[in-house]
Amino acid sequence: MIQITMLHWTYVIMTLVILVTMILRRDTIIPCILGIFIIGLLAKKNIVGATKGVFDSFIVAGGELLEIIIVISCIVAMSKLLEEIGANSLMVKPFAKFIKTPDIAFWFIGIVMLIVSWFFWPSPATALVGAVLLPVALKVGLPAIGVAMAINLFGHGLALSTDYVIQGAPTITSSAAGVPVEAVMAKGTPLFFTMGIVTIITAYIMLKRDMKKGDIKERQIFYNDHDNNQNEMSKTARIAAIIVPVGFILDIIAMFIFQLRGGDATALIGGTAVILTIIISIFEYRKYALDKITQFIKEGFMFGMEIFGPIIPIAAFFYLGEISPIEAVFGKGVLPGGSQGILSDMGSALAGIAHMSRPIVATMEVTVGAITGLDGSGFSGMSLSGSLAKVFGTAVQGSIPVLAALGQIGAIWVGGGTIVPWGLIPAAAICGVQPMDLARKNFIPVVIGLVVTTIVAIFLI
Repeated sequence: MIQITMLHWTYVIMTLVILVTMILRRDTIIPCILGIFIIGLLAKKNIVGATKGVFDSFIVAGGELLEIIIVISCIVAMSKLLEEIGANSLMVKPFAKFIKTPDIAFWFIGIVMLIVSWFFWPSPATALVGAVLLPVALKVGLPAIGVAMAINLFGHGLALSTDYVIQGAPTITSSAAGVPVEAVMAKGTPLFFTMGIVTIITAYIMLKRDMKKGDIKERQIFYNDHDNNQNEMSKTARIAAIIVPVGFILDIIAMFIFQLRGGDATALIGGTAVILTIIISIFEYRKYALDKITQFIKEGFMFGMEIFGPIIPIAAFFYLGEISPIEAVFGKGVLPGGSQGILSDMGSALAGIAHMSRPIVATMEVTVGAITGLDGSGFSGMSLSGSLAKVFGTAVQGSIPVLAALGQIGAIWVGGGTIVPWGLIPAAAICGVQPMDLARKNFIPVVIGLVVTTIVAIFLI
């Protein structure tokens, strides 16, 4: 049996401290760094080694996340360009003619938001879809809170939790769980869509009920008519509105033809975004193109680091639960002989001393995932969710990818911006509704979705 050392218990204790910090809605970076330092003291037996370990752990975590940071930065850089020239509005504007009733408005806006979010991520997609389709939805009778719910649940819920194209969420989760990203995406697909379908249909039924009863009261909001601006857009903007979606559709086709998965698929998407940014900038800005390209790339990377900057120290701690990262930071021999890593060791020990059933581990996984989302950032808790998936999966000899996907769902749907008020401000702001009102409307549907998804996961583990 693997020997459980003080290093193991310190990791467990600091994980609990981090969980409590999240529950109290406080930032977890300091507890994570403190955990790394204490583990360093135990591993290296001196302050110098522990101090070095803090920085080295950041390097290891940054290396794990670098690919996804760069691809997101490239995509945001392109979206900044499209926004400046007005091509983003043109890309969505033609769809407005299909919206004739409140029901069509809800589902149409939601599906458009889902697709756009897969390629551009929910944050830029919220501004893109909301600014263009909100006025149209209001005209056909869908209240602003209904638009906010559609944008929020399809984008920050379903799109961000699946993240099939950019693969930011499953990359973080799979890295911490020690399984391939493709496994989390494939095994998690039934759970992702169970959560999405149950939650969104429940939300839609409750919204229709409130509309029928007249329970929705909103302040009047005025919007500028975008039709007049469309005539002023450049020829390049009109061309960009065509070639950008065509470019990404070709990427999807290439992924199927050449069987591109994981990092290869991410690289194709990122490279396409960069090339499109360069081409469009050259045609739009001509002699100023070099300066403008630099501006957009800088803005893209600023966004990427703003999103992932706080995640790197958090991920740095949880990556230490794996054998390769902890040995890369503190050297070989820090764990007992035969160890497979702190998390695997604890999972094996747990399996040997306690009866862990699949219903119990599934419930614990989704609960912890949801708790980690209380800070309003679904991404900050996914490293922990992935790590625990390995512990629980080892304990019950079940599917680690399924558990990782379940934890990812809990973290994203709670913290990514569907029921935590401080995490859903973008959707509320673009629709002119109060974040608390949106959180209340989403709460019951999301909780029902989590319960049903957990039940489904029990049979798949």
